[in-house]
Amino acid sequence: MDKRVASADVAIQNLRDGMTIMMGGFGLCGIPENLIAAVRRKGVRNLTIISNNAGVDDFGIGLLLQTRQVKKMISTYVGENKLFEQLVLSGELEVELNPQGTFAERIRAGGAGIPAFYMPTGYGTMVAEGKEVREFDGRPYVLERALRADFAFIKAWKGDRWGNLVYRKTARNFNPMMATAADYVIAEVEELVELGALDPDCVHTPGIFVDAIFQAKHEKRIERRTVRKRS
Repeated sequence: MDKRVASADVAIQNLRDGMTIMMGGFGLCGIPENLIAAVRRKGVRNLTIISNNAGVDDFGIGLLLQTRQVKKMISTYVGENKLFEQLVLSGELEVELNPQGTFAERIRAGGAGIPAFYMPTGYGTMVAEGKEVREFDGRPYVLERALRADFAFIKAWKGDRWGNLVYRKTARNFNPMMATAADYVIAEVEELVELGALDPDCVHTPGIFVDAIFQAKHEKRIERRTVRKRS
């Protein structure tokens, strides 16, 4: 039951070229930055990354784009990364864009064992091209496939050695659902606590979903600073 590992590098020792990884986070909030850095050091290539966004040019998933380790991104919003734009336009990177609600539901469905579902979002747009469309109660719906991955990289606030996790505020974002939708789930946490220290009613991800956990330091970055002009 003790799922602790020494480091991010140890946790990803079975990661291979061509695998698919879910990475939690929204912007730079709640991202598994230590695991991303370990992937860069390991040098695996042709990865498919499932993440809400692609980090920024010099942090998060942006570091893996610099080294050309990512083959495909499945995302919702990628507008904060100029390198991402350049790679897509040059044909070096494949991208599959999703409406954000559809993206979240595809992951949730993958974790729940639901292979596909119908969504009204995206009907009549390029999002629906090549997909089955059916009508329910007079409204058209687009068939969307669930998402699953070989690995899920999760970032949490606190965790114990059994893998029970608690997220802090906005950092919760996509992390809990991704923890249910991958074959192997690795959690990096700000604090590893003793068994019993977490209130069972406050556990967001039960340890049954987590395969490995480690404690690491995290950089608290602000993605875009907006301040009032001086009067």
